[in-house]
Amino acid sequence: MNYLAVVTTVATHAEAQGLARSIVERGLAACAQISEIESFYTWNGAVQNEREFRVLLKTTDLMYKRVEQAIREIHSYELPAIYALPVQQIYEPYATWLAGGSRGE
Repeated sequence: MNYLAVVTTVATHAEAQGLARSIVERGLAACAQISEIESFYTWNGAVQNEREFRVLLKTTDLMYKRVEQAIREIHSYELPAIYALPVQQIYEPYATWLAGGSRGE
């Protein structure tokens, strides 16, 4: 089994909390962390500068498609950032806990 950190960004803290809670409650990820960030990006031909909230979801590669689908269902953005970073090394007892919390509903 491989472990992933799935990342997305949302506009508000409330949306980040709702998304994080929903995915963890469904058992799609064992943990979600929320960080406030400042983003610069191009959209509709102009550079945007916004405060956003990054949601990092700790899960397994077996859950990725379901996590992605859940984010797409909940997300308010027209084009949400959804991507996964592989976990190269992981403390085995933590990996066991993470796998147990990422088994789906």
